[in-house]
Amino acid sequence: MTDPTTADEPPRGPIRIVVADDHPLYRDGLRALVARTADLELVGEAATGIEAVEAVERTHPDVVLMDLRMPGMTGIEATRTILERRPETRVLILTMSENDDSLFAAMRAGARGYLPKDADSAELVHAIRAAAVGEVIFGQSIAAKVQTFFATTRAPAAAPFPELTDREDEVLELIAQGRSNAEIGTRLGISDKTVRNHVANVFSKLRVADRAQAIVRAREAGLGRESSETR
Repeated sequence: MTDPTTADEPPRGPIRIVVADDHPLYRDGLRALVARTADLELVGEAATGIEAVEAVERTHPDVVLMDLRMPGMTGIEATRTILERRPETRVLILTMSENDDSLFAAMRAGARGYLPKDADSAELVHAIRAAAVGEVIFGQSIAAKVQTFFATTRAPAAAPFPELTDREDEVLELIAQGRSNAEIGTRLGISDKTVRNHVANVFSKLRVADRAQAIVRAREAGLGRESSETR
């Protein structure tokens, strides 16, 4: 028998929505959009990433409309936490930022879509309905970025440090590029504290004492060279 909590089928009744955005005026607009759309129902609101996680645990929505940048826990961190706890939830990222780092960080976190905040009402409602049945959807300009990325990305080589997790590999690559902790946090959509934890784990697993030694190990393995050569 198909598990109704994981099957990609339309929700029974209205699509239950949680809106997570730290700007009250934008939340007001989303609230009004949901109110005038017959098959949508607002079940919760949040102004921070932590509140978004709590709202999802409390209300069990079908779709979360998630701002990318919020105080405390970012939208990407909140997305990752929500999907670890309730993988059947669909998250749509709504943001003013369309840079590649944010886009692919959201995809890695498990977001089902990524739309600019200036998307019109019809596009947003279509995206909500599509996400609710398991589709992945992007705004028109963002879809072009995704298509270009997959058309030009080569298959990755074997990981030079298999003891590292995927996220630690990403952190080490950025360390090798000479990125600061603040830059790493921005590019991966994680907090400064989370970056520090990952950096400490990388140093421990590679048995290096500091950033300089980590960079040497990483560069010897071929990491970070492309960025340094193009600066």
